[in-house]
Amino acid sequence: MGAFATHSLRDRLSERALEIFETGSRYQMDHALALLLLALLLSRTETGQVWLKAAGLAFLAGVVLFSGSLYALALSQVSILGAIAPLGGVAFLVGWGCVLVAALSGKF
Repeated sequence: MGAFATHSLRDRLSERALEIFETGSRYQMDHALALLLLALLLSRTETGQVWLKAAGLAFLAGVVLFSGSLYALALSQVSILGAIAPLGGVAFLVGWGCVLVAALSGKF
């Protein structure tokens, strides 16, 4: 998505809108990697799956809310859409908290 923004949207978006789009892209990419690692952990363990599954759902919600709202904000310039991003940030924090609980419980 970052390369798409850089090459395809550079002429259509302001510098600030491009930064917003790229921030959404970076968080989406980071949490897509986290989701892949969670899937790998879930495939290799029988215990501790509740916390790992909860983390996955929280990461997915975070990507949709955080990255999605930033994409929509950058492309539409409707500023109220930026108010949704903190909800996605909270979802990311919940996800990482679930990973921490799973790790501290020693269940994977």
